[in-house]
Amino acid sequence: FDDLKKNKIKFKSEPLDSQIAESIINNSDSKTLIIVRRNKMLQPGADAPEFSVNDHNGNAIQLKDYRGKKIVLWFYPKADTPGCTMEGQGFRDDFKKFEEKDIQIFGVSLDNENDNKAFAKKFSFPYPLLCDVNREIALGYHAVKSKEDQYAARISYVIGEDGKILESIENVDTKNHSKDLCSRY
Repeated sequence: FDDLKKNKIKFKSEPLDSQIAESIINNSDSKTLIIVRRNKMLQPGADAPEFSVNDHNGNAIQLKDYRGKKIVLWFYPKADTPGCTMEGQGFRDDFKKFEEKDIQIFGVSLDNENDNKAFAKKFSFPYPLLCDVNREIALGYHAVKSKEDQYAARISYVIGEDGKILESIENVDTKNHSKDLCSRY
């Protein structure tokens, strides 16, 4: 902790009575380590929870409309932050490969439409960013523990054509995540 304090890293934490995910969010002159509490991830074979939310362009997105396609749901803590940007750029760069495999990409955060729209525009993301402001998706997929949580955990799911979870990814390497997934599916 002393090394972290020297580097001006601030802590915001809650009791860790379940698994945790960590994300570093840049502040103007310091870094904040955000610890997100969440429940155990959904396991392969489980039904993917249905959802209906708006994307960054105001379009209503419902999971049921994508039945018959594989889906990657990648949760990220905060729009336009370093790790989220790196991960999003990976999916952007591999987007055509996913399209050729008929795989739908959805980024999911608790950010509002304006923040996600600016994020998508700034980095030319060709896929929808889902604006889970009411935490419907994040709660259903255990990316947050409660509606009061401010940030989603950095986790991902692959959903099969039949609407069942194919893979739950808890430890995400932001730099290589997209390529790793694309090579497996």
